[in-house]
Amino acid sequence: MKKIFQVLFLALLSVGALIACSAKTYEIALVTDVGNIDDKSFNEGAWNGVKEYAEANDITYNYYRPGEDSTAARVETIENAIANGAKVVVCPGFLFEEAIYEVQGDYPNVNFLLLDGTPHTGDYSVFYTAPNVHCIKYQEEQAGFLAGYAAVMDGYRDLGFVGGMAVDPVIRFGYGYIQGAEVAAAELELTAGDVTIKYYYAGVFAGSDALETKMDGWYAAGTEIIFACGGKLYTSVVAAAGATADGKVIGVDVDQVAESDRIVTSAMKALTLSVQMALTSLYSNGGTWSPANAGTLTILGVGQEGVGLPTATASWRFDNFTITQYNAIFNKLVTGEISVDDSVSVQPTVTLVDVDYTA
Repeated sequence: MKKIFQVLFLALLSVGALIACSAKTYEIALVTDVGNIDDKSFNEGAWNGVKEYAEANDITYNYYRPGEDSTAARVETIENAIANGAKVVVCPGFLFEEAIYEVQGDYPNVNFLLLDGTPHTGDYSVFYTAPNVHCIKYQEEQAGFLAGYAAVMDGYRDLGFVGGMAVDPVIRFGYGYIQGAEVAAAELELTAGDVTIKYYYAGVFAGSDALETKMDGWYAAGTEIIFACGGKLYTSVVAAAGATADGKVIGVDVDQVAESDRIVTSAMKALTLSVQMALTSLYSNGGTWSPANAGTLTILGVGQEGVGLPTATASWRFDNFTITQYNAIFNKLVTGEISVDDSVSVQPTVTLVDVDYTA
């Protein structure tokens, strides 16, 4: 009997060893922030970049979602991805700034790609990006500018902006939106107060009954179009728009027009493309960041086609604003003929647009 148990024990050890040896590993990992890869926004845009690059180059990949919204949970999830074989970890969003700061030194042979932020301590006293980290930020103020400009040029006069949290990328979107509306109002020779903007931060990147109720109130009071800027909070804005006869919405981060016939356009970041470009550069350099990317920050704007509005026929839902007009204003941003203030500490100076920051 003892002999039988010994044989069975050895057999189980062998099976366990075989399972361990055959366990699936994933070379490229994406760790989501508070959403998921199907959020039709920031996570999904980044995930599509990972997926398309990995599949085109026959590289294994997977995504991981933290169990809660905390730096500790993000660190734990990043470490789980590395334990599962990740050599490259893509982290979309400023929420990863502290987490990357904590792990970058512990895993010098793992390459990190951080979107929308740079690593720093929780109290912002120390900023440091290690050589195994590359960061990408976007000029959201330019994308927001184009959305605000297009809305006013198309004929909208009562606008709204609802952001997720009052963090730098969201603020730049919103302040750019105001500046774009101001420039369009000047070109159309409108008078002061002809264009109004209700402005609000929801405090979350998700939809809620409370937000939908607030947006219902905006539309009922005459707001025609609302820029929904922050993850899945657009769902509440779209729902409120759908309860009115003519309520319209502007999406964010990726082309969201397929999500609702109420979405007119989207203020986009080239998330998918920028992730693909970064991964291409990484692997072209033997799997480590090149000197140009190691420990550095890349900022993408109109000049690199890093931000903009979707111009595909199926995505162009303006009635009066034309693609020719869009290309003209886009090129003015590229050449610097028109510049957009990227300040997040000072509200834009406007004379024609009436902005209600207490709406």
